[in-house]
Amino acid sequence: MVNSTLDEYRSGGSDAAASGVSWGAVIAGAFAAAALSFILIILGFGLGFSAISPWSGSGASAQTIGISTVLWITFTQIAASAVGGYLAGRLRVRWVSMHTDEVYFRDTAHGFLTWAVASLAAAALLSSAIGGVVSGGAKAVSAAGAAIATTGAAAMSADSGSGSDATDGLSAYFIDTLFRPNAAAGSTAPAAEANGNAHPIASSADTGNRGGAVTPAQRTEVARIFANALRTGRLGDADKTYVAQIVAQRTGMSQADAAKRVDDAYASYTRTVSDATAKAKQAADTARKAAAYGALWMFVALLCGAFVASFSATYGGRLRDRVEYVSAKPSTYSTTTAPKAI
Repeated sequence: MVNSTLDEYRSGGSDAAASGVSWGAVIAGAFAAAALSFILIILGFGLGFSAISPWSGSGASAQTIGISTVLWITFTQIAASAVGGYLAGRLRVRWVSMHTDEVYFRDTAHGFLTWAVASLAAAALLSSAIGGVVSGGAKAVSAAGAAIATTGAAAMSADSGSGSDATDGLSAYFIDTLFRPNAAAGSTAPAAEANGNAHPIASSADTGNRGGAVTPAQRTEVARIFANALRTGRLGDADKTYVAQIVAQRTGMSQADAAKRVDDAYASYTRTVSDATAKAKQAADTARKAAAYGALWMFVALLCGAFVASFSATYGGRLRDRVEYVSAKPSTYSTTTAPKAI
């Protein structure tokens, strides 16, 4: 029961002119919810870091960590929203002349406002984490293109014009395989020269370097040929013949064997680039799915938090309305004197 005289004294007998929102109660509940949410998230980080391990075969799996994270975020939202909504409903002012349905609606609105303010405060405190979840999808979508561009840049570094060694990229290994000495030839001298036949390329300025080390200019030229073939999708006959001549001159192989080596090296090169691209796309797709699932489960957790906060506010409001106020005025008290003994 509530003392009606005190209610009339406090409210003036009417709530029509009073504000429908007790912002003090809303802010108090929101701060409590945000603080509890922050504490629980920090605890979740600690538990998560203690569960993972860089060593193979130890620690929780990625799937277990993902499920645990979703469950912990949901629990954090429910617990924090329940506390914040209950405080908002319990601390709000009493509406004396309002209908029960209106009081129920206002309590629900107070819980929802508490959840909204707490969510914004938590987002401000954890902006990096929330921003990572939101932007994860966009980053995942662009990751494939970035990975492919990185692979292509490594393979096509000869076109950079930076003055660095053009074979520092992915094509370096395959160019090395082209110019490995031919053990079956028995010497580094070209087989055609042993028969008295000079290669067409022998008329160049590199004639005095036959059978010697490959010059940086030649390595750069071969890297550019491979890079162009990777862009166009095929190694042209003229380019293949030219590269085979260089290989034959430097390794002592016949023109036919050199051409076969060029074909094998280019096939391995394109297969490696294709595999790297496929792995990059797979990694990007996995990251995209993880970001999408994370965002969806975050939405579900926040939705649960909004419902729990609203419900807890109505429960706290009902308890608030059951409080019995006692008017303590000096006139209500009286004193008695004990009778004198006869």
